[in-house]
Amino acid sequence: MDVEPSGRGSDLRDAHRFAVEAARDAGRLLRRGTRGELHARAKNDSGDLVTDLDLAAERLIVDRIRARWPEHGVIAEEGGEYATDDSWTWLVDPLDGTNNVAIGLPAYVVGIALCDRGSPVLGVVHDPVAGRTWSAVRGQGAFVHVDGPAGQPLRTPHRPVPAAPVLAWTQGHEVRRDDSTARALKVVLDSTARRVLQLWAPLLSWVMLARGDIDGIVGYRPEAVDLPAGMLLAVEAGMVVRALDGGCFDDRYGCPADRRSFVAGPPETIDRLVKLVTAAQWIEPQVRRLTPISLTSVGW
Repeated sequence: MDVEPSGRGSDLRDAHRFAVEAARDAGRLLRRGTRGELHARAKNDSGDLVTDLDLAAERLIVDRIRARWPEHGVIAEEGGEYATDDSWTWLVDPLDGTNNVAIGLPAYVVGIALCDRGSPVLGVVHDPVAGRTWSAVRGQGAFVHVDGPAGQPLRTPHRPVPAAPVLAWTQGHEVRRDDSTARALKVVLDSTARRVLQLWAPLLSWVMLARGDIDGIVGYRPEAVDLPAGMLLAVEAGMVVRALDGGCFDDRYGCPADRRSFVAGPPETIDRLVKLVTAAQWIEPQVRRLTPISLTSVGW
């Protein structure tokens, strides 16, 4: 498959329809599976979980991609790299929100992205609970799909500049509890925002930002697989993504974790959000001197 943005061929329409349909089918599998008994187990020491549903949904999506485009690279949340391609790479998060599903919280989505030389050109997020899908194609806008693969343009309503914003927070699984930067950022956000959402499903936060439901997202060393699809959706809906220091954000997949931290929001308030998160640098020295309470110290 070739894609126009890189000057190597036809269009993204086929891949767009394919990804929407694959995400919806994986969502139906998850929806059925969450009605039964789940078998969750820890993936690592960070507390992240995996279930048989993650693996089944991933197999469904990855098998379809490899059957359709065997020459493309595929990197999936649970299975790692199935194949490598220096140009086209699919990123698959089959169940973003596994920890929510494990405790019976119906807040989870399926995420698929296609990257051209590392930068996302296609992103799809499907919510099995709401039965809706959101997608974006670089340079062509964001879309909402209700009944089928055909989507309608996603129109983000204008929100007045809030006195105190509603923000979402996300961090990578490997961020330690004693990470002074993360702790300083959380102190600043909790002290200034009207509400800080920690959804355990970052792609849902991106959807909420693209729809205009929240005022921004702050991400600290987030996971790489689910970032491109959500970020492209928000950008094509008119949002702005910057590095924590206000500089340009590198959207290429594979950047090291310390270069994936970001702040995202509407163009009219992004400068305020950047000032808010950069304020964390002033309190980080004080936060660093505070010793986090360990679970063992309280008898856990």
